[in-house]
Amino acid sequence: MTESEPIRVLVVDDQDLVRSGFKMILSTYEGIEIVGEARNGSQAVEEAQRLRPDVVLMDIRMPEMSGIEACRAITANPLLARTRVLVLTTFDIDEYVYDALGAGASGFLLKDADPDDIAAAIRVVAAGDALIQPSVMRRLVETFVAARPRGGWGSAETADGRRAALGSLTDREREILMLVARGLSNDEIAEELFISPATVKTHLARIMAKTDAHDRAQLVVFAYETGLVSPASR
Repeated sequence: MTESEPIRVLVVDDQDLVRSGFKMILSTYEGIEIVGEARNGSQAVEEAQRLRPDVVLMDIRMPEMSGIEACRAITANPLLARTRVLVLTTFDIDEYVYDALGAGASGFLLKDADPDDIAAAIRVVAAGDALIQPSVMRRLVETFVAARPRGGWGSAETADGRRAALGSLTDREREILMLVARGLSNDEIAEELFISPATVKTHLARIMAKTDAHDRAQLVVFAYETGLVSPASR
């Protein structure tokens, strides 16, 4: 995808009216093209493989295959390495946002978010960054992260790998990772640490390489799973 090409979006939701609404609204935004739709996770995976969208706008609760399972299948597919998943959640009833982070979702927004915010989120995620709406992040941390045991995903070998990766970080990299987990942007981190945004970006690239994270959302997962930060420390 180049700056001159539209962002190709696949809309996934089990409710026909919701899909139609998103398609109608987002089609009015310049630079965003709705290339397909799916009504469940299985269809989402099939359509993602067929269409190779830049962004999948994904519901969590769906029949046949959940949004989390579909997200995991999409992000694990090397042929879809450039496809990003943006999860839309009602959150008050969705108890799976933390799991979706672990499955590789690059962003989260509430379903009642303003259309301008959704369009902006699509652009952010398509550009390779990650977006977690502040209210979602706060609820995520307070409600779910605190209730999960550390190392909640994967085997003991995976947990050992995370600890080794954490140990490989420099003091400055740990400091930046903690600020990322607090939800700060590159510019905000730069201001906090009195360094340039370009320097922050360089540090983040190194942190992602060491932790095997593909975006900021995965860095947040890593920070909490390793115990580098905790809900109380925010």
